[in-house]
Amino acid sequence: MRLPRVYPIVDSAAWIARLAATGVRLVQLRIKGESEARLRTEIEAAQLSCRASGVQLIVNDYWRLALATGCDFVHLGQTDLDTADIGALRRAGVRLGVSTHDEAELERALTLQPDYVALGPIYPTLLKVMPWPPQGLARIGAWKRRIGGIPLVAIGGITLERLAGVLAAGADVAAVVTDIVRAEDPEARVRQWLAMADSTRERSSARGPLEAV
Repeated sequence: MRLPRVYPIVDSAAWIARLAATGVRLVQLRIKGESEARLRTEIEAAQLSCRASGVQLIVNDYWRLALATGCDFVHLGQTDLDTADIGALRRAGVRLGVSTHDEAELERALTLQPDYVALGPIYPTLLKVMPWPPQGLARIGAWKRRIGGIPLVAIGGITLERLAGVLAAGADVAAVVTDIVRAEDPEARVRQWLAMADSTRERSSARGPLEAV
């Protein structure tokens, strides 16, 4: 599977509508603490924006709502896996990304044959207090060697200035939250991310094939 090298993670359909015109091709909707009715409304609105702009939507956590609304990509954390019906997702053709933070979680994720594996936090993150220490760049390389051709998504504390190093370490994709949503001009910041990813891809292409585009 091939994925764009950068994708934003946002907490509302309004954010997706704002960013859809910037050239992003993949975005994750991650909402916490809302009612099921509100979540469904947000997912459906996000779908409309994504379909209109040719953007792939990933729904975080809410796999049942993803199935009910016809979404085709979900991201699940380790606790989500305890209750998720992976068989139902696969039968519906839904692609799956899985969060990992240590060796045991990686082993569990790989048994599911995910469409990507996420590793984080790479750096200290401003978004929330994390129970895991920063993974660092060396862990990216170790994870990539373990998972081979499965795309590796790096997440947590990644800024534009750190992007090249994260990709050079072995990540196929960088997921970004605060560096975009807290920027003075989020749309302009997204375009900077995409330009940097393109530049990094061009340099890497001169050395060999990539797992992500």
